[in-house]
Amino acid sequence: MMINKIFLNTVLCTLLFCSGITCLNAYGGKEVKHYLEKYSELEVSTIQINRLSTYDYLIDYFCNFDFFVPNHKVNSDFLRALILAESSAKPRARSNKNARGLTQITYPTGKQAANEILELNIDFKYASTHKLRKLKPNDLYDPSINILIACYLIAKYNHNYKGRLDLVVSAWNAGENSISNNKPPNYRETKELIGKVNGFYISLIKKNIHMQRYAYRR
Repeated sequence: MMINKIFLNTVLCTLLFCSGITCLNAYGGKEVKHYLEKYSELEVSTIQINRLSTYDYLIDYFCNFDFFVPNHKVNSDFLRALILAESSAKPRARSNKNARGLTQITYPTGKQAANEILELNIDFKYASTHKLRKLKPNDLYDPSINILIACYLIAKYNHNYKGRLDLVVSAWNAGENSISNNKPPNYRETKELIGKVNGFYISLIKKNIHMQRYAYRR
């Protein structure tokens, strides 16, 4: 079934905004325009969907927590897009910068986030409090730990940058200190990741659009 393009673009903007991640057509600017266009036709494959499905219960569970703002949760499809862009949903992935796991978290970032999460005193169903307290680098390969930390950090960056996808991904990839004057840093790696996450995110929303009439969840 073909969907009217103008209608689809309007719905996408609405979904992205209501989900706590705003549409990059409004905010991305010329700094990342080339990379948005480069990855605008990204399609999530059946293989990738199958890989992601292994972690659906963890993604949906941890995305249901509002870590910073009441009723403001991380959009689960945004997290899926980040996982695909970072590791292609391979839990043992490791970068040349020693980022580990599904969302490619470095140990210093993961350790700091784990300590902040412990201060919330939340009893999580799937993540071990003991493992968070004694976090080791290889614990970031544990999908439950990796996804929990990713959800917390994305929620933090959403709150700090008003849900702007380009700045959320910039903070994720290059650190919050890399952002100046509300613009992504001029790092090719960061701009590539912004384009990939945006492309995968929109592809996932397109796949779900006939089922997802509203962006919020009760």
